[in-house]
Amino acid sequence: MKGCLLFLCLFSMSCWVDLTPTAGNKIFHFGACRVSMSTTEIRAGFTAIKANIQARDPIRTLSILSYPHSLHKVKSPDRCCITHHLFDFYVDKVFKHCKTEDSFVNRKISSIANSFLSMKRKLGQCQEQNQCLCGQESTEKLKQILANYEGLNVTSAAMKSLGELDILLDWMEKS
Repeated sequence: MKGCLLFLCLFSMSCWVDLTPTAGNKIFHFGACRVSMSTTEIRAGFTAIKANIQARDPIRTLSILSYPHSLHKVKSPDRCCITHHLFDFYVDKVFKHCKTEDSFVNRKISSIANSFLSMKRKLGQCQEQNQCLCGQESTEKLKQILANYEGLNVTSAAMKSLGELDILLDWMEKS
């Protein structure tokens, strides 16, 4: 009887620990999806390389993520869908083309890319379970982001997108 009680207590504690975000993690609400992640770690890595990355951006008059097609106007039901697609975008298009001659910068990019890959998986699972569908608004925003990206050569577009990572992080933290 004591063994069963001890097992139940340990099992309850392990479930509670699994649901509690680890140090530095926050729970983000993207529509029906709730995901734990540490933007502090991502932001710190980005801050360490931001000046280097933005100095590589030859076209300062164009933005891939911001006004007039701002993410900040996306309504709550579409946040799950657009967030998942943005993580896909960064993992599948941006990080693959962000290589520099500086090994420190490359390590930071790799670390950020790994965080995004983990989030992409979590959001993908949540999106499947909650059947998050993209509304017209998020579909149009995604099309515009891709058009902005594809209007540049691959390396310039990737560096510009990485240089705008703070726009995405700010948007996520405001959700």
